[in-house]
Amino acid sequence: MSYNLLKGKKGIIFGALDENSIAWKTAERVHEEGGTFVLTNAPIAMRMGQINKLAEKTGSQIVPADATLEEDLNNLVSKSMEILGGKIDFVLHAIGMSVNVRKGRAYTDEKYDFTQKGWDVSALSFHKMMQSLYKADAMNEWGSIVALTYMAAQRTFPDYNDMADNKAYLESVARSFGYFFGKEKKVRVNTISQSPTATTAGQGIKGFDGFIGYAEKMSPLGNATALDCADYTLTLFSDLTRKVTMQNLFHDGGFSNTGVSQEVIDKFS
Repeated sequence: MSYNLLKGKKGIIFGALDENSIAWKTAERVHEEGGTFVLTNAPIAMRMGQINKLAEKTGSQIVPADATLEEDLNNLVSKSMEILGGKIDFVLHAIGMSVNVRKGRAYTDEKYDFTQKGWDVSALSFHKMMQSLYKADAMNEWGSIVALTYMAAQRTFPDYNDMADNKAYLESVARSFGYFFGKEKKVRVNTISQSPTATTAGQGIKGFDGFIGYAEKMSPLGNATALDCADYTLTLFSDLTRKVTMQNLFHDGGFSNTGVSQEVIDKFS
């Protein structure tokens, strides 16, 4: 069901790879709610994914950009305003990658070149993206910027590896940049701490299947799906959340506030 929540709003969506990704689901839902947007991803991710199919379905244009390169981001911002016919109302940052995880390196045996690359892609890119938007004065007042994160920023999940550090940095950037964007531009910046979700990136983490099952048993409402997250993201893009900013918002079926569930007690009794 559509409520026209985003009618007339324009934005940029980073990170749609395939139909399993949260960014993909968000793009579909934004389209259904009347919003228009530019899709973007790194050239290598675009070759791996199916973004052209999404662009055709939603009537969107694609502007490739490496989110670690300021020149690419500046070009993305200016091209997006040109395509969309004005300033931007919403942006989704749904980018994350750990080379250490991909290469099977333990947290206690990181290769720091890998660590730096993962941090640049997963976390510093959020600052670079917002700095490009800020300097270009590209955001409309009461616009909304959202990034996706995970509770490993607050609690230890051993196999999440250096991505936990990246997410902690990402959340800090949301608070710090959120202050300046709010004070000077009336733009809000938030992160959504999502349940473990069966995306292409998530499934690359060791022991993911076991953990997603554990989180399902721990969460009173069960795990939030990619589509659930897309719906929640829409509320943050809409005018209904104008005074919500600098927050890390847990969207995890109650997992983050559950010490133990009856199902887990039963498992070990």
